[in-house]
Amino acid sequence: MNAYREKASIVLDKLFSNSGNSVIAGTPSGLKYAFLKVYKKHKLKKVIISLHIQDTHENVLKRLKFYDKDSKPIIEVLDERKRIAYLKQIKADYNYFKESYKRADLKIDIEDTCLDEIPDLILNELKKLKK
Repeated sequence: MNAYREKASIVLDKLFSNSGNSVIAGTPSGLKYAFLKVYKKHKLKKVIISLHIQDTHENVLKRLKFYDKDSKPIIEVLDERKRIAYLKQIKADYNYFKESYKRADLKIDIEDTCLDEIPDLILNELKKLKK
């Protein structure tokens, strides 16, 4: 994975070098490894705002969508054993990226927020930063 991140950071560097405004959706590793180096480099030259979109582990589990090998949506019935296994993995991922989440410029809590409302919530929080 680190070799992949090194290569992908080249693309991130090019995106950040672009003169226009942009929104780049990334993973928690966006503030770790090679990505963090690129982020810090460009943050000195232009306005870059990183977001940590926070939700409860249970809500993340509820929001999961499953796909087959051809990227077609499938229905995955979660019995109690699978539910516990997925929840354990979600918690492990959160703990692994905990330090990365702390580096975000803005934390937005989406607990009890419908997916349709999240873009407006993000925009409102970003507008508050401009004031």
